[in-house]
Amino acid sequence: MSRKDYIFTSESVSEGHPDKVCDRISDAVLDAFLTEEPEARVAAETFATTDRVVIGGEVGLSDPETLTEYMGKIDGIVRDCVRDIGYEQDKFHWDTLKVSNYLHEQSAHIAQGVDAVGDKDEGAGDQGIMFGYATDETEALMPAPIQYAHAILRRLAEVRKDGTEPRLGPDAKSQLSVQYRDGKPVGISSLVLSTQHLDESMSSADVRELITPYILEVLPEGWITPETVWHVNPTGKFVIGGPDGDAGLTGRKIIVDTYGGAAPHGGGAFSGKDPTKVDRSAAYAARYLAKNVVAAGLAKRCTIQLSYAIGVSAPLSIYADLHGTGDTDPALIEAAIPKVMDLTPRGIRTHLDLNKPIYARTAAYGHFGRAPEADGGFSWERTDLAQALINAI
Repeated sequence: MSRKDYIFTSESVSEGHPDKVCDRISDAVLDAFLTEEPEARVAAETFATTDRVVIGGEVGLSDPETLTEYMGKIDGIVRDCVRDIGYEQDKFHWDTLKVSNYLHEQSAHIAQGVDAVGDKDEGAGDQGIMFGYATDETEALMPAPIQYAHAILRRLAEVRKDGTEPRLGPDAKSQLSVQYRDGKPVGISSLVLSTQHLDESMSSADVRELITPYILEVLPEGWITPETVWHVNPTGKFVIGGPDGDAGLTGRKIIVDTYGGAAPHGGGAFSGKDPTKVDRSAAYAARYLAKNVVAAGLAKRCTIQLSYAIGVSAPLSIYADLHGTGDTDPALIEAAIPKVMDLTPRGIRTHLDLNKPIYARTAAYGHFGRAPEADGGFSWERTDLAQALINAI
């Protein structure tokens, strides 16, 4: 029997965190190539450090000359990302940093296993296991600790970028320890918030006074109590931030990107990868399926696992776990899933309309728990499959 009373902790990092700077650049490069060619194959990796951004990886386009043309645009894409995030530090400034571009054409040996040929369907871009998760403890059907850790940093970014709080810097981290009673989140036992500040005279107490109203805005009423333990900038001043303070790399925040540790992660990062790569698209599909299981009332919590082999189109396995929160046999849900959604790489991309430049916006504040957008962004957060699942069982 699962525990009912406990404390669970998750963390988030802001768009200015060094690793998130890299995720943003990798996804912005992906968006640029998808804008040019919706079937583009991209695996872009970014490294950032003091005064330097290095980007490398593979790109596959139908016309190699187009790839050569786009190489000249990478420098501007990098600078635009860094400028939008807000870095204008002496040793990490969007206008003066050095950009090294090592992107190159995709390996033909990878392409031959993935591309559709004749009557052979397109295969998965890699082997691997992918997990999706949903829980009814928040309106977004996400675990509360990660959902609210994200919400705090998104709010601080908003007031920083709109000029309300110009003393805040782009780099920040949050961590929430959420108290559960009878299996439901009811409050915050401790809160950790470290945020870069541009005013060197600010103390930790000053930063806490500044950020407290915004934290109270986004947390449910009553979750902060006199017993809540606060740690705001616990090491003192935090003026040097971003890649000048600590190097960054694409794909190092996979738990922040998903469920904050409340559910399994398959191991593959998302950012910089086009949707033929099931590390990304099948993880989105698994979240979509798990969310629709919960939205359909078939369970209060649901984990879905999918597995793939490189060059093979159909998933090797489908697994559902309702964590004892539903009356439906999980085996029936496993049997229903392929009836309501084509889980081949092309089927996923078609169902969720993933061949679009919609990825840079996913790079910070989580890939899940976001509202579906009119242009197709976060399409995997829709709950339009709920009735179909009920009918298929």
